[in-house]
Amino acid sequence: MAKELYNLGEQPPLGVIPQKMHAWLIRAERFGKPTEAFQQEVVDVPSIADDEVLVYVMAAGINYNNVWAGLGIPVNVIGARNKAGEKEEFHIGGSDASGIVYKIGKDVTHVKVGDEVVIHCGTWDRNCAWVKSGGDPMYSPSFRIWGYETNFGSFAQFTKVQAQQCMPKPKHMNWEEASAYVLVAATAWRMLHGWGKNAVKKGDVALIWGGAGGLGSMAIQIAKAAGATPIAMVSGEDKFDYCMKLGAKGCINRNEFDHWGMLPHWKDNVGYAKWLKGVRAFGAKIWEVLGEKRAPNIVFEHPGETTIPTSIFVCDTGGMVVVCAGTTGYNATVDLRYLWMRQKRLQGSHFANTEQSKQMNELAVRGLLDPCLSRAFPYTDIPHVHQLMYENKHPHGNMAVLVGAKEFGLGASSKAPLAILHPILPKGDVHTTPHPYPMSAPLPGIAEAEAIKIADDGTQVKDLMHRGIIACAPGDTVGQVAKIMVDKEIHAVVVMDGGKAVGVVSQTDMVLARQGRTSEEARAMKAGDIMTPGCATCDANILLSEAVSLMTGRRMHRLIVTENDQPTGVISMTDVVRKIIGE
Repeated sequence: MAKELYNLGEQPPLGVIPQKMHAWLIRAERFGKPTEAFQQEVVDVPSIADDEVLVYVMAAGINYNNVWAGLGIPVNVIGARNKAGEKEEFHIGGSDASGIVYKIGKDVTHVKVGDEVVIHCGTWDRNCAWVKSGGDPMYSPSFRIWGYETNFGSFAQFTKVQAQQCMPKPKHMNWEEASAYVLVAATAWRMLHGWGKNAVKKGDVALIWGGAGGLGSMAIQIAKAAGATPIAMVSGEDKFDYCMKLGAKGCINRNEFDHWGMLPHWKDNVGYAKWLKGVRAFGAKIWEVLGEKRAPNIVFEHPGETTIPTSIFVCDTGGMVVVCAGTTGYNATVDLRYLWMRQKRLQGSHFANTEQSKQMNELAVRGLLDPCLSRAFPYTDIPHVHQLMYENKHPHGNMAVLVGAKEFGLGASSKAPLAILHPILPKGDVHTTPHPYPMSAPLPGIAEAEAIKIADDGTQVKDLMHRGIIACAPGDTVGQVAKIMVDKEIHAVVVMDGGKAVGVVSQTDMVLARQGRTSEEARAMKAGDIMTPGCATCDANILLSEAVSLMTGRRMHRLIVTENDQPTGVISMTDVVRKIIGE
């Protein structure tokens, strides 16, 4: 007869399902840092649907998504599920696991009780019209990440998953090794193999950002297995040996370059020239590593904001930059000339479907994919491990925690099919990059979008604007316009033609026009030649906060204010700053 609750490490007889289980829970009332958000509780073992499987968890992998779940930002995952009709007022996280099948639904055919499995984290409704028609489940509106966007993840004695998530556990791996690699490896597999003619192939050069990280370490091995030549980007030379043992041809230390970040404006000759010098030096470093002048056919991206301009520049003609995250920010900039004239592809990618996950796992089963487990912890350390991630003190590679396994090193039932060199991270290795942004935050669509409440004191543009327009004509010289600015102590002049505002000449436009010319040549130029065409405008009656958003979105410092569609004044960031400091 089954006990109501089994102690941790006390494995129930195969197929025996207790009523209760131990689990680490997050609740909304304790959202915050991981050491506060996670608490041990005893809850009911979940029931399963006809297409689901109940797995006794032996070990669980650690991913950043449950740091975000514990914080309750950017999404309250509990509230989102409650809104969708689920009743549980708690979250059991964990999106990677190894374990043993204990119960199957009546429609499950490809796994049976007693099977040792690893679990991929992609879930979807099998009755979704898109899925039933043969569409990629990754594009289904029902797609969710198990253990983050769904409940009953792997930080508990039992987890419920869809049967399609279950894959054979590599027999040569112990429980903690097998629990650590699937999420990152499947993500990397789709990025490298999921995009038709741009899929990585023999002879390709693959530039891998974050080569010593969880994603990057998998990408190096997957590219190598495909016959490609991986080049690893890392944060220091202490990680070169690690990446080389994984299969990288060579490594580049990103700290040798300082051109990272958003592109300078294309009209900024000096700034763009400096960036171009830096990115060309980076490209030359790739040639040096390769020993030949070749560009990467595929660039494996996830930093995003600081690196996308470089990735697109160095990518080969007809090649692909594939991105799965924005760990340095989302607002990446692109020089479209390189994208269209050299016919490059900028491709987004998110996790993987069942087929891709199984293809990846076959590589692991064959012994061609090291899980890159950097550290394993006991079950009691689940809050601590997430706290390390939260404080950016976690090592590179992948981490895992024991759940049902009694001790470390158990679970391997055969020798590895191939003898591969297991890489070791440098002693004391920790992350030096910023905290990543959430990779799995649900994005609002048209139907489900909600209005965002804006904290605002009600100030309108008309309350702060400077009335009156100081203008010039397109044929006025830069010298004449400069004198107007100096005399009036202003930063920009509106260009009027036939009673209509056709552009703006700012001090920035003048400075850029001066580059490469003598003062006399610059003064003789016409306002119409150097102006920024069109006028960025806002209505006098909108909130000041909206005007600020317009300015930051366009990377400018002022807007022309209109009333009844006629320009009547100017609002600038300087006016906003004066309001903030109370002048």
